[in-house]
Amino acid sequence: MISEDKLIHVEVVYALPQVQRVIKLAITPDTKVQEIIEQSGVLEMYSEIDLKKNKVGVYSRNVRLDATVHDGDRIEIYRPLLADPKEIRRKRAEQAKLEALEAKAAQKA
Repeated sequence: MISEDKLIHVEVVYALPQVQRVIKLAITPDTKVQEIIEQSGVLEMYSEIDLKKNKVGVYSRNVRLDATVHDGDRIEIYRPLLADPKEIRRKRAEQAKLEALEAKAAQKA
C-alpha cells in the first residue's frame, strides 16, 4: 500500500448544463489521465462519456489520455459542441448585414 505522503490529489470534473460533478481522488504521481478518469467512477455515472470521442484537459488545456498530472490538477472531460462557433458567428454577421441593409432601405423610403 502506498503511504499518504506519496500520493497526489486531483479532481475529475464533468459538467452538464444543470449540474457539475467534481470527484476528488488521491493517486500515485505516475497514474495516467485515462486511469484517473476510470478510477473516479464518472464513466459509470455518465454513460454518454466516450473517451475515444470526448476530449479531456487539465485547466482548459487539452491533454492526451496517457499524460500524467500534478498535485492539485483538475482533469476536465469536455462534452461535444452542439454548434460550430465559427458557423454561429458567420450567421450572426449575415443577419447584421441584412438588418443594416433593411434599415438603410427604410430610411430611403
